[in-house]
Amino acid sequence: MNKEKKNIKKSWIKNGIFVAILAVLYITGLHTEVIGFAQRGLLATGLMNPDIEEIAHVQNNENETNLPQTKTADLNLKLMDSEGNISSLENLKGKVIFMNYWATWCPPCVAEMPSINKLYEEMGDDVAFVMISFDKDFEKAKSFNKSKGYNFPIYTLASNIPEMFESSALPTTFIIDAKGNLALTHKGMADYNTSEFKEFLNGLK
Repeated sequence: MNKEKKNIKKSWIKNGIFVAILAVLYITGLHTEVIGFAQRGLLATGLMNPDIEEIAHVQNNENETNLPQTKTADLNLKLMDSEGNISSLENLKGKVIFMNYWATWCPPCVAEMPSINKLYEEMGDDVAFVMISFDKDFEKAKSFNKSKGYNFPIYTLASNIPEMFESSALPTTFIIDAKGNLALTHKGMADYNTSEFKEFLNGLK
């Protein structure tokens, strides 16, 4: 009987410690980092990557009427950068655009950012990266980006989102080709720093 009571007591202590750790993580905001780190391991499997094979199939079979057609992107979206400057997607006409919705409180967003930053460092001269923060406090997003040492530019919304870019999911990534067509929409995290995805982007110039 005493042994059973001791086991129950140990169980309660273990559960109490676990709950306390969770509480500390949430209070300090570290839960996002911890979950993001765990999800980064999932990204390494490649299971979450965007399906670019179907896109390539469409591009190579433009005359097949049964295949989905590309949509012209609505570039009427105004953004404010980290310096307070207002610009529009219209200013990026003629370039391939990598547009991503993210937030500092979103673990999947945090998980995919290292791969996006590596992609930016390699292709930032050829591809326009538009990383749109959905944090209510843009200062928090700027501090986060600086603390992580990410080099890609970040923005916050300065106008309503065009209907074709509305999304209830974070992260969401849109790829717009140099002709102004919406080439890819991917909801959820992904590892974008792959040879296949780089080849896909180069094919959109």
